Amino acid sequence: MRRILLVVAVALVGSMGVVTAAVAGDRGPAVPAAPTALPVSLGYGPGGGASGVSPVAPITVTAANGTFDDVELTDAAGTRIAGTFDASRTTWTATDRLAYDTTYTWTGRATGADGLPVPLGGAFTTVKPSRIARGTINVADDRTVGIAAPIQIQFDTKITDRAAVERALSVTTSVPVEGSWGWLPDENGGSRVHWRPKEYWPAGTKVTVDANLFGVPYGGGVYGRADLSSTFKIGRAQIVRADVNSHRMVVVRDGEQVASYPASYGLSSDPNRTTRSGIHVVTEKHREKRMASERYGYDLTVGWAVRISNNGEFVHANAATVGQQGSSNVTHGCINLSPANAQAYFDTALYGDPVEVTGSGAKLAPRDGDVWDWTLSWKEWQGLSALS
Repeated sequence: MRRILLVVAVALVGSMGVVTAAVAGDRGPAVPAAPTALPVSLGYGPGGGASGVSPVAPITVTAANGTFDDVELTDAAGTRIAGTFDASRTTWTATDRLAYDTTYTWTGRATGADGLPVPLGGAFTTVKPSRIARGTINVADDRTVGIAAPIQIQFDTKITDRAAVERALSVTTSVPVEGSWGWLPDENGGSRVHWRPKEYWPAGTKVTVDANLFGVPYGGGVYGRADLSSTFKIGRAQIVRADVNSHRMVVVRDGEQVASYPASYGLSSDPNRTTRSGIHVVTEKHREKRMASERYGYDLTVGWAVRISNNGEFVHANAATVGQQGSSNVTHGCINLSPANAQAYFDTALYGDPVEVTGSGAKLAPRDGDVWDWTLSWKEWQGLSALS
């Protein structure tokens, strides 16, 4: 009987060992604990509390370890600045331009990978200029101008950081045209910069000027008021060739001579009356123009007057000098034509046409007017750039 019980006990112990082994084998390798989800972290550009921020600086907010539910950036009046999310909704970027001297406040919410929301907050303030300066472009949209026309941007204040302004300017042309900006003297208390091509503009060129001046620091706390732009066209290639010793004025259009008028130029024996040599540029036209001089004692109204410099030089009609036109120079510096010839020329002249005067003993100089760009060599002109 004892032998039978012992056998049964051994059998039971063996069975339990098998069961235990089976249970231990089902456990498999240990599984690590799941990581804890990180909360969302917000990054602002510019940072909270920033002041003196440029109104054209990039404005962004980013969410690390989460995504944005909504974002608002508003001024004190509650006006909302438009913006866009990236594809993952982890970055919001403002698309509206900001204003000067304005505080902007962040609101909205982002949700982290941990499922917990985090509100946006904080504010920043844009720069407060000591003055906001105005600029104007001389050539309006859709205008057609001559092949010597400069692009001029006139400012109503002195610019001390010319390099910053010049970097904001660009000229795009329909055909390759080499050119450069140059800063010219301004006696009216402002500043002016011209863009001049190396050679005359190719006829038919389409030109676009962009002056992204808003937000640009002009120096001394002065900033640009607004962006400027203009798109215009260069017309036919008309050049006036005016040799004072020939007593004629020749008009060449697209390489062909189209007119040769008897003319009288400035009296060479008086340096103050001599027509200046150099490349003049047509700047304005008047069907009638009053001309007066206390020094020389005249006051008269002339017809078909085309201004070619700001020192008083015009191409205009003068019936009183018809007898001298073609044979002698008797004027006070202007180019005199007969009324019929002056009108014929007047009708063809465009702003920006070159008038090449040669043969006189006096040269066109900066004191003679706004457009003396072409009296300088290309190297001299490039030296007027603030970026040269």
